[in-house]
Amino acid sequence: MARRYGGDFSPGGAGGPRDSSRRPPLSGVPVRRWTARLTLVSVAAFPMLIAGILELGSGNPLRALGELGAFAGMASGVWLTREGLKAEDAFAARTVAHPPRAPRKIAGAVAMGIGVTLGAAVGWDLGLTQGALYGALATAAHLTAFGLDPLRAKGLAEHSDFDRDRVAGAVDKAETLLADLIAQAGRVRDRTVTARVESFAAAARDMFRRIEADPRDLAGARRYLGVYLSGARDATAQFADLWARTPDTTAREDYLALLDDLELQFEAKSATLIENDRSALDIEIDVLRDRLKQEGVRPRKME
Repeated sequence: MARRYGGDFSPGGAGGPRDSSRRPPLSGVPVRRWTARLTLVSVAAFPMLIAGILELGSGNPLRALGELGAFAGMASGVWLTREGLKAEDAFAARTVAHPPRAPRKIAGAVAMGIGVTLGAAVGWDLGLTQGALYGALATAAHLTAFGLDPLRAKGLAEHSDFDRDRVAGAVDKAETLLADLIAQAGRVRDRTVTARVESFAAAARDMFRRIEADPRDLAGARRYLGVYLSGARDATAQFADLWARTPDTTAREDYLALLDDLELQFEAKSATLIENDRSALDIEIDVLRDRLKQEGVRPRKME
């Protein structure tokens, strides 16, 4: 009775996901934030859409254009903000990262302000001046609610800009390959496949964080970030195409076995990187102890 059940579809079983309890919770899983606030803003934009459609029926094209433009601005603000939050989550999860190329949350706030300006000026007949004031307030409130985008690179402050850019560029490409792999696996619509892909993605991201922490590990792991991930992405796409045409259980089992092998390889390589760092630390400690002995300083014995 004390023995843990280990069926085919339990964690680590033949048909179930591998046991990933050794990793932090939600490792590699994007966190969706501010959903309620974004939904509220989205709902607030729909009256402008309805009003614009009604104005089209009443024969007032300029007013309709203004109200539909207000809805478009507000809807664009919601979409840009959502994309900016996704980019911010990805930035926060990285140890070394460049800021997002485009400040999407700031752009979303500006779009929201333009939408509110049009809505107040045209839909509420307040005029352009008062509409602009409402728009400025909406922009400020949006930035207060959702914050600014990350604007500075982070990580590896003790290393050169070259090392930071080299690591950030390599991990960026690896993250893109991994995102493509996850998207291709999503086409299969199979919970077991999804769980295995998420487990492999967590193992890959563990390696990414290891490399970001020490750029010297990049040379030894470059094959994993490029060749292996690219091959895994291509194999996933081919499996998804085959599964869409004719679901083949044998191909599915082969693909799951491939994911298991890849996950084990990434875990083994990450462990090797850690061992190399420990060896380097031991060598540094031995060198320092020898120098202390030469200076006549005796190391303190541990009790």
